[in-house]
Amino acid sequence: MDVDRVAARAGCSRATLYRYVGGKRALVEAVMSRAADAVAERIEAALQPFENAERIVEAILAALVEIRAEPTLVRWLAGAHPRSTDEYLARAPELGRVAISLTRIAPDEEAAGWMVRVVLALLTWPLPDPAAERHIVERFVEPVFRIRALS
Repeated sequence: MDVDRVAARAGCSRATLYRYVGGKRALVEAVMSRAADAVAERIEAALQPFENAERIVEAILAALVEIRAEPTLVRWLAGAHPRSTDEYLARAPELGRVAISLTRIAPDEEAAGWMVRVVLALLTWPLPDPAAERHIVERFVEPVFRIRALS
């Protein structure tokens, strides 16, 4: 949707939209942030019974389910966006902070960024079904964090 259509639906002019919202980029960021906050709350609720490496596995799998269930995020992720957007997402500090918070790993930006990349990879290149995704995450992600917890 372009800025003119958003302004028309909001009942204001394009100039008013830019004045109060900051333009298309700010509007997109606000909508995405709101959708991401709702997803993070649902993931947090789903993770209550889990701890340690198991919590990390469940966080990744819950993120896939919740992001795929959020129409705003699905449309945005499925849409054409430049590679720079993918790189921004993979390195976005707020996503790393969400990953650290949800998984309860010690603050480790590198590990958090890697988990964000795992989620993004599975969102953009999904496996045939949730069971296959669970298998891959349990086989390749969980052992890394189980070993890390022992060190």
